[in-house]
Amino acid sequence: MAASSPPIAPSPSPSFRPPSLLRLAWRQGWRDLRGGELSLLLIAVALAVAALSAVGFFAERLQSGLSRDAQALLGGDAVLVADQPLPPVLAERARALGLKTSASVGFPSMARAPEARGGASRLVAVKAVDAAYPLRGALQLADGPEADAARTRSLRAAPPRGAVWVDAALLDALQLQVGDRLGLGDADLRIDAVLRIEPDRGAGFLSFAPRVMLHLDDLAATGLVQPASRVSHRLAVALPAGGEAAAVTRYLDETRLRIGQEGWRGLQLESLEAGRPEMAQTLDRAASFLRLVALLAALLAAVAVAIAARHYADRHLDESAMLRVLGQSQRRIAGAYALGFGVAGLAASAVGLLIGLAVHQVFVWLLGSLVGAELPPPGPAPALLGLGVGMSLLLGFGLPPVLQLAQVPALRVIRRELGRPRAVSLLTALAGLAGFGAMLWATAATPRLGAIVVGGFAMALLLFAAAGGGVMALLRQAVPAGGAALFLPRPLRLATRQLAARPVQGMVQVAALSVGLLALVLLVLLRTDLIASWREATPPDAPNRFVINIQPDQTEAFRAHLAEAGVARYDWYPMIRGRLSAINGQPVRAGQFATERANRLVEREFNLSHAAEAPAHNRLVAGRWDAAAAQQAGAAAADAPQALSVEEGLAQELGLKLGDRLRFDIAGQAQEGVIRNLRQVDWASMRVNFFVMFERAAMPELPVTWIAAFQAPPRPPGQAGPGFDSRLSQAFPNVTVVDLSATLAQVQRVLDQVVRAVEFLFAFTLAAGLLVLLAAIRASREQRLHEAAVMRALGAGRKLMAQVLRVELLGLGALAGALASVVAMGLGAALARYAFEFRWTAPLWVPLAGAAAGALLALLAGSWGLRGLLARPVVETLRRSSP
Repeated sequence: MAASSPPIAPSPSPSFRPPSLLRLAWRQGWRDLRGGELSLLLIAVALAVAALSAVGFFAERLQSGLSRDAQALLGGDAVLVADQPLPPVLAERARALGLKTSASVGFPSMARAPEARGGASRLVAVKAVDAAYPLRGALQLADGPEADAARTRSLRAAPPRGAVWVDAALLDALQLQVGDRLGLGDADLRIDAVLRIEPDRGAGFLSFAPRVMLHLDDLAATGLVQPASRVSHRLAVALPAGGEAAAVTRYLDETRLRIGQEGWRGLQLESLEAGRPEMAQTLDRAASFLRLVALLAALLAAVAVAIAARHYADRHLDESAMLRVLGQSQRRIAGAYALGFGVAGLAASAVGLLIGLAVHQVFVWLLGSLVGAELPPPGPAPALLGLGVGMSLLLGFGLPPVLQLAQVPALRVIRRELGRPRAVSLLTALAGLAGFGAMLWATAATPRLGAIVVGGFAMALLLFAAAGGGVMALLRQAVPAGGAALFLPRPLRLATRQLAARPVQGMVQVAALSVGLLALVLLVLLRTDLIASWREATPPDAPNRFVINIQPDQTEAFRAHLAEAGVARYDWYPMIRGRLSAINGQPVRAGQFATERANRLVEREFNLSHAAEAPAHNRLVAGRWDAAAAQQAGAAAADAPQALSVEEGLAQELGLKLGDRLRFDIAGQAQEGVIRNLRQVDWASMRVNFFVMFERAAMPELPVTWIAAFQAPPRPPGQAGPGFDSRLSQAFPNVTVVDLSATLAQVQRVLDQVVRAVEFLFAFTLAAGLLVLLAAIRASREQRLHEAAVMRALGAGRKLMAQVLRVELLGLGALAGALASVVAMGLGAALARYAFEFRWTAPLWVPLAGAAAGALLALLAGSWGLRGLLARPVVETLRRSSP
C-alpha cells in the first residue's frame, strides 16, 4: 500500500491593493477624455480663458505702451504751464535736484508771406523752444509737404537761429515752399523744414492751427510778446539717464506745495488728460466693446460647463455605484474626481491661454497702431487672471454636481432609481458664483460694465427659468390627454405631452437655450445697431473745419461766403470767454476741489455761449430748457440772474446741481446765473459744444466772437490756385481755420479697426453660445432615448418620432429665441446708455427674428447633438436606460 503524500498547504493569496488616488484619477480622466465625456466641458473652459486672456493681454500691453510713452506726449516727466512767466526758482530747483529742464513759449499770432509771393497772412500757433527741446520723444521733419517716409528724418533739437519749422498746411495756405521767407512780427525768418510729428503737441484749438516753431533766442526779435500778450509759458523737466527716479516725485511734491503756499494763480502741472479727449473716449469705447464680448463668452462658458457637468454626473452614476461595490470610499471617489477635474481644468486653461496669446496678436495688428509705437511684451497678470477664470469656472460650476457621485449608494447596482444627483446646495452655488463673479468683475475694469453684464445675465437666467416653468405649467393645462387635444396634429400633440411630462427638464432647457441665444442676439445687435449708433456719433460727414475768432461785424459776410461755397449745414454759435469766480456766492479759490481736473478747470477761462434753444446734438438729462423764456431774456437787464445750462460731466466734477448759482467774470463784467438744466455732451461727436450756456437769445452787453463748424467742400477736379481754406483766410484774415480732417479720418479708422476686432472676438462668443445649445440638447439625450424607446415599443415608427423631435426642438428654440430677444433689447439699451453713453432704440422686429433664429439654431444643434437617437435598438435602450 502506497504511502499517502503529505497534504499541500494552500499558498497565501496576494492581498488586494486598491489603486492610488493619483492612478485612479488618471484612469478615469483619460477614459473620459478618450470617450468624449469631457469634450464640451473642456472646450467651454478653453474658450472662456482664450477670450478673456486675449483681451487682457492686449489691454495690458496697450496701457503699458501708453504709460511708457506718456513722457513723450507730455514733453517731459513733468510739465509746468502758466499764463505768466514762470518763477525762476522752479527751474533752479529742478536743476538742483539733477533734472534736465526745457523752456518754451506758445501763443497765437499772424504769419505772413513776402509781398513778392502774394503777401497773404494766416493765424498760426507759434512755439519758441530752447536748445534742450525736446526732453522726451523726437521731432520728425521733411524737406517738403509731399516728401515720402524715406525723406523724413527724426531728431531731437531746436530750429537753428534765424529759421523756422512749419506745418505743411501753412505752406498751402500762404502758397510758400521750403526755403522761402516767412514774416513773423518784426522778424523775417527762413522756412527750413516741414514738421511731420511734434511729440508734445497736445490738443485744443491752438494746437490744430498751423504750427510755426522757432528758437527761443529769436523770440525777442519778433516783438510779438508784450506785457499784455496772452502767452503760455511751459517748463518741462525730465530725469537724465542714470538719474534717481525719486527726484521727479520729490520735485512734483515740492512744486505742488509751493503753488499752494505762494498762491500762484494760473500755474498748473499738465497731465495727459488735457490731450486728445475725442481719441481717449473712442479708445475707452473700444476697450469696453472688447471686454463686453469677452464677458459674454465667459458667461456662456459658465452655463455650458454647468450643463455639461450635470450631464457628466448623470452618465457616471453606474460607474460610481460599481466603485462603491468594489470597496472605494466616498473620500477616495470624491478625491479622484476633484483631482481629475483640477488637472483637466489646468490643461484646458493652459490651452486657452496659448490661444489667447495668439489671438491678442490679431488685436495688436488691428489696434496696436493707435499707440504709434511698438508695444511692450505682455506681462503675467492676464495669464494669472485667465487661469483664475478657468479654475473658478470648473471648480465653481463643474465640480459641485460631479462630487455628488461620491454619494451614490452601492445599492444602485440592483436598484437603478437610487442615487440620482440632487440640486446643488445654495451655499455651494453661491460660493461658485461669487468666485466667478469676482473674476469677471476684475475683467470688466469698470464697475458699471461689470454690474450690467453680470447682474443682467443673473436676472435674465432667473427670468428665463420662471418663464420656462410657467410655459410648462400652461402646456399641461392647455393640452390634456383627450378632448380638444385630439384635433391637434399627432407630432405636435405628442411633443407637447412629452414636454409637459418632464416640466423641470423643460424649464432647464428653456433657460439654457435662452441664455445661449441671449448672448448671440445681443452680439448681433452690437454688430449692427449699437455700432451703427456709435458711428452716428462721429459720422463720415461730421464737421471737419472749426472756424473761430469771427467778429460780430463779419457774421453776415462769413455766412454768405459759406453759402457761396455750397456749405448749407453748419454749427453756428456765439462764443464768450469768462472765468468762473463764485459758486453760490462763495469765491472760487485754487486748490479747493478734491480732484486735479476740477482745480484745473476753474483756473482757466471757459468758452461760454448763449442760445434760445438747446443744441440739437446735446441731450438734457436733468431740468428743462425754457425756449420762450430764453427769447424774453434777451431784453432782460444785464445784472439779472440768467438761466444756465451746464454740461453733466462738469457738474459732477465741481459738485454742481440744479438751482446752484454761478458767477462768471467776463471782460471785467460779472454775469450771474442759476443752473436750470444739465446736458449730456458727446465730446467725440466733432460738433460745437460748450461747458456752460446762457439760456438767452442775445447778450449784446458782452464782448463776443462767433464759432462755426462745417464739412468743407471738396476741391473741384482740375481746379488750380488756393483751396477753400486759403480763400477763407484771405477773405477773413483774422479768423482761425482749424482743419480736423486728419483727426476725423483717424477716428473713423479707429472705428473700423474696433469693428473688425469685435467681429474677430465675436467668433469666440458665437462658439460659446453654440456650446450652450449643444450642452442643453445633449443633457436630455438619455431621457429622450428612453422616451423614444418606450414609444417605439408601443408601436410608434421612426418617422413619427423624428417629427415629434423636430417639433419639440422648434418649439423650445422659438420660445427661447423670443425670450432672449426681449431681454437682449433691454440689456442692449442699458449698455448703450450707461456703459457706452449714447442713445439707441432696438427695432421692434427683433423678438420675431429672434424666435425664428432660435428655432432654426435649436433644430440644427438638436440634429447634431441627438444624431443616432433613433438608430439604437429598442431592447438595448430599455435595458441600458433608466427612467
